[in-house]
Amino acid sequence: MSIPPFPAIPTFPECNHPIVKSLVHYSDQELLTLFQRHPDAGQYFAAIFCRYSPMIYTLIRHSARSPVQADYLFATTWRHIFHELGGLDLRRGESAGMTLQSWLLNVTAICINRSELPPVEAIHYDLKAASPPLWCYIERALDQLPPTLRLIVLMAQTFNWSETRISAYLRAEGEVMPPAEVRAQLQEGYRQLEAALPEDVRTIYLFTGLGGADRHLDADAANRV
Repeated sequence: MSIPPFPAIPTFPECNHPIVKSLVHYSDQELLTLFQRHPDAGQYFAAIFCRYSPMIYTLIRHSARSPVQADYLFATTWRHIFHELGGLDLRRGESAGMTLQSWLLNVTAICINRSELPPVEAIHYDLKAASPPLWCYIERALDQLPPTLRLIVLMAQTFNWSETRISAYLRAEGEVMPPAEVRAQLQEGYRQLEAALPEDVRTIYLFTGLGGADRHLDADAANRV
């Protein structure tokens, strides 16, 4: 069985968005500081992602056995970076020569060495459909939804269940919700999900032909239900 060839390093539309391009002159430290000071803005993380995604993807594609696994590891590595950046203090590591680039290289190496990648057929993540920064902010937005609403959205998007099947599942769990109400709740869930995204994330990703928030939910999110 031959292993499919790896594609070229992917390009990401957000890197050409005016909001992200306007930050190109900022240093790594400035972007990190802005990211930490403005948690409700997504542009600074997107700018860091655009600056370093070619480097990280190059490292990862040489360690994964297939393009699908490489894309998935690339996305989960950036998700890990997203959660760790908030507490990163580069100034404390200056004496040891630590920079954002060296820190990212170290984190990427850790993710590569510790990852237990699922088989290709179990991976539902599509890098072209959901850029890692958007995926990170959608997951954060999902955490803000009420539990039942989040469950309905995930069952519809992750498992592709119909309103009738979702209704039956909820009934089995002791919650009566007719299919018509499930449909209404699903639309409300999409509305709240999009509203929970930072305004600049909506501008960069949802209003530039990259699709609505509900199109970018990944099966991996089901682990958080």
